[in-house]
Amino acid sequence: MKPFTYERAHSAKDAAAKAAATPGAKFIAGGTNLLDLMKLEIEAPSHLIDVNGLGFDSIEPTKDGGLRIGALVRNTDLAAHETVRRDYGVLTRALVAGASGQLRNKATTAGNLLQRTRCPYFYDPNMPCNKRRPGSGCGAIGGYSRQLGVIGTSDACIATHPSDMAVAMRALDAVVETVKADGSARTIPIADFHRLPGDTPHIETALEKGELITAVTLPKAPGGAHFYRKVRDRSSYAFALVSVAAVLHEDGTGCIALGGVAPKPWRRSEADAQLRNGAKAVSDVLMAGAKARADNAFKVTLAERTIGSVMAEARLAEKSA
Repeated sequence: MKPFTYERAHSAKDAAAKAAATPGAKFIAGGTNLLDLMKLEIEAPSHLIDVNGLGFDSIEPTKDGGLRIGALVRNTDLAAHETVRRDYGVLTRALVAGASGQLRNKATTAGNLLQRTRCPYFYDPNMPCNKRRPGSGCGAIGGYSRQLGVIGTSDACIATHPSDMAVAMRALDAVVETVKADGSARTIPIADFHRLPGDTPHIETALEKGELITAVTLPKAPGGAHFYRKVRDRSSYAFALVSVAAVLHEDGTGCIALGGVAPKPWRRSEADAQLRNGAKAVSDVLMAGAKARADNAFKVTLAERTIGSVMAEARLAEKSA
């Protein structure tokens, strides 16, 4: 690990300004992803700004009936929160499906959104990676791609976003709140928060230099039945091959987002409109334009079958009610 300096932030505005003005500065909160990357020298910040003391650790109702989740709320606390469990069950299910209990106790809401890819070629500094070193090439393209993306990828990068929580938040149409380096605040719909790789895969989010996440807001509870189905190579502590976050209503409407298939939580409103026509119709729209490789072509079929499984479970729940 390379040497770095450290300070504790005293306000969001000052933290954002300092991060923007200090080359190589990074924010740190739970550190569950950043420290791993620092040990491998994939991340080598010159300066760490600890934001744990900023107080963004509460979950509060909003005036319009939604829920505001502080950026520093730990994943364990968010999953267990009474309102989240009752009204946003898809979020609780996704959080519990991710990582281990120890990691969830430290990982924060903002940090979860900002996780770097788990592409094995990104984690191996001996391999080329356009995300780690722009312009160096992509070892995954032409390499082993079982875990990697089939939709939304580019000729520069085929990594997938690893977060389970973000997939549920995409289904819920969450909004990310931030403070910029000039002290102004802004909101970013989660649909626009994560970027597709294109030819700049090292730029992963819409955040500007120094911009700090302060909260995530959920709209009014959507009702319906909530599901998060994660298909993975082992029963615990593994990233999704395919995951499905769904909110389904008895009238056949609802929404579905996918994880494990794309560089960002994947949802298309046109696919939601196909819910009454069955899993294949939904999957066909979600996966339109998919560019699978020999090792991960199964993900296209797996996505359809996982969506079908969730829809069947919803129908069974309706009959049992």
